[in-house]
Amino acid sequence: MAELRNFTINFGPQHPAAHGVLRLVLELDGEVVERADPHIGLLHRATEKLAEHRTWLQSVPYMDRLDYVSMMCNEHAYCMAIEKLLGIEPPLRALYIRTMFDEITRILNHLLNIGTHALDVGAMTMVLYTFREREDLIDAYEAVSGARMHAAYYRPGGVYRDLPERMPQYRESKWKDASTVKALNASRSGSLLDYLDDFVTRFPKLIDEYETLLTENRIWKQRLVGIGVVTAERARALGFSGPMLRGSGVAWDLRKKQPYAAYDRVDFDIPVGAEGDSYDRYLVRMEEMRQSNRIIRQCIDWLRANPGPVMTDNAKVAPPSREAMKSNMEELIHHFKLFTEGMHVPEGEAYAAVEHPKGEFGIYLVSDGANKPYRMKIRAPGFVHLSAIDEMTRGHMIADVVTLIGSQDIVFGEIDR
Repeated sequence: MAELRNFTINFGPQHPAAHGVLRLVLELDGEVVERADPHIGLLHRATEKLAEHRTWLQSVPYMDRLDYVSMMCNEHAYCMAIEKLLGIEPPLRALYIRTMFDEITRILNHLLNIGTHALDVGAMTMVLYTFREREDLIDAYEAVSGARMHAAYYRPGGVYRDLPERMPQYRESKWKDASTVKALNASRSGSLLDYLDDFVTRFPKLIDEYETLLTENRIWKQRLVGIGVVTAERARALGFSGPMLRGSGVAWDLRKKQPYAAYDRVDFDIPVGAEGDSYDRYLVRMEEMRQSNRIIRQCIDWLRANPGPVMTDNAKVAPPSREAMKSNMEELIHHFKLFTEGMHVPEGEAYAAVEHPKGEFGIYLVSDGANKPYRMKIRAPGFVHLSAIDEMTRGHMIADVVTLIGSQDIVFGEIDR
């Protein structure tokens, strides 16, 4: 009797390497994948529909939860779309702050991706290294917004507040003695910019550590080289963006091709791959962290030298200052009206996109002149990339499916929306 080799299995939704509630139905010939059918919707939260019932400002925190690894980049696209409809431009200092935090977010995203991707294919140490640096940058998130992840720091017209002049300090406790606390606070004695200055000075050597662990590691290369090859032509046809597109050799980056915020004022390079495989996509992300470090350094230098407002002076968008509210009843009423009824955005439609760490993240908004969106549509890069999983996995082994999911860097909050 011939051995039965063709069968169907479920990959997830509880699979530890699925990076979310992904269910893949795999049709196999032995261990070789013949077809992969992604089933999504297990995390559906109706973000686009909820936005129709919230004021323009109340939907900002929803953006953080779409891709909970790239929070401020999501906020950026949403705020830019509203600013297009309003016809306003944030102050230059706010644009530099947004640029700096977009790149902090890019590093946060790539650190998690590289660490967990290595974990998926069996390299335990890497994730311990990358999460060490993530903690430093999450502290910067917390310093400006009070939240470690879901910041809600960007606002239509600018940012919530200027950068703090003092970093939070660790205190002695039964878990931390005086010498430990002193070491932890060594980089926290000054402002947030001083803290970030210290980080960008240290970070290139830390990336070298990651490279030493992974880049020429023979097991890592055996698991990634030649896996999930996508040509430049196919990458364009499939709608890829971000490292998925640049890994295939296409030098497309919205920060260069359609500059926004302060990206036309800073100097950086676009890394591209040559082979279009999982290894090239890893190398692109690794080099992007170095380029992000360059951009953050330039933003720090500019922000030190150029104080100024961080929010538009348009009273229809910006809340009054606390000082004004204390002395003027009209300003107090305006404050309550703005945070209860919300701003009214002129009729029209607008699309704004940012170079999110995972690719092109876009927000399409339609306004009917009310205090909330008439319609919102999210263009999520992960949704497009996941749609190619069938094509990318065919002919590969089951173990390679894990590599490819890690290579795509998908997060299900933005896919299911």
